[in-house]
Amino acid sequence: MREILSPKFVENETKPGRYGDGGSLYLLIKPGGHKTWVFRWRDRVTKKLRDKGLGPYGKRDVTLSKARDLAGVCREQVRDGGDPIAITRELRADAIAAYKNLYSFKDCATRYIDTHKAGWRNKKHTAQWTSSLNKYADPLMKLPVNEITTDHVLRCLELIWTTKTETATRVRQRIENVLGWATVRKYRTGDNPARWKGHLDQLLPSPAKLKKIKHRPALDYHQAYEFMVKLRAVNSQAAHAIELQILTASRPGETVGARWSEFDLDNKTWVIPAERMKANIAHTIPLSAQAVNLLKRLTKISDLVFPGRTLEQPMTTAAGMKLLKRIEPGITAHG
Repeated sequence: MREILSPKFVENETKPGRYGDGGSLYLLIKPGGHKTWVFRWRDRVTKKLRDKGLGPYGKRDVTLSKARDLAGVCREQVRDGGDPIAITRELRADAIAAYKNLYSFKDCATRYIDTHKAGWRNKKHTAQWTSSLNKYADPLMKLPVNEITTDHVLRCLELIWTTKTETATRVRQRIENVLGWATVRKYRTGDNPARWKGHLDQLLPSPAKLKKIKHRPALDYHQAYEFMVKLRAVNSQAAHAIELQILTASRPGETVGARWSEFDLDNKTWVIPAERMKANIAHTIPLSAQAVNLLKRLTKISDLVFPGRTLEQPMTTAAGMKLLKRIEPGITAHG
């Protein structure tokens, strides 16, 4: 096969027309100077000449050398009885089908969780994400993410929106996050069907209007004196932990997880590090004289103020709940 065109000619020629290189490869220069490559062959069935575009000419697009390689592939397809245009369409259709089927909602949810769990505060949060989506977003799991619509999302939410409003709100947010991640990764396009503002808020009642706030049972502050008398009569770690919690207005988990290194008894402060705080921000608590005296009375047998059975793990909050049920039934430590 004799090649006619040269790289210099292809680069410099501007006159509109079709310039053959041999082997059914042509350089097509259109009015205006745009250059593109074409493979021309005669269809064995219809006997008509047909053109298949091979891409635009350019040093960053299709060079003369690359065009010759592409034309060679087309010639081989024609020799085998194939249709280069149809073959390209089939390959594209197969790729699209594989793209759709490869990235299901379940695939994306799993990858989203794997990507973000390192930044979550504990393993419990990861487990909650997984279990809530498996339970309430099950209809979405096998669907390709780029086929999920508002109707699909509503089918998951409507069943629990009024009966389990808080759970439904979290599920919606998690679905939105997964689909948002899939969009950024280019696994889907278009608006997020789980978006609340300006979308689902037009189809579902506001959670604030549905949510019935139920406070945890708490001690009436008028009964605080009598309760403290009963609490201080109990000489146990659980009792000491509850007393410190009351004196510092801290959460049960923050209290039982306290370490001696967090306390400065001389300056009467307790600094809870960010990783132990719900808001992930370090929190400084001023200590009253009663709190300092309580801490000074405790025996240091571990870096933990309230160690559990192994001394390396803190006492559980369940111990305090058990004590409260015995000395003051009907209230909770968190309340």
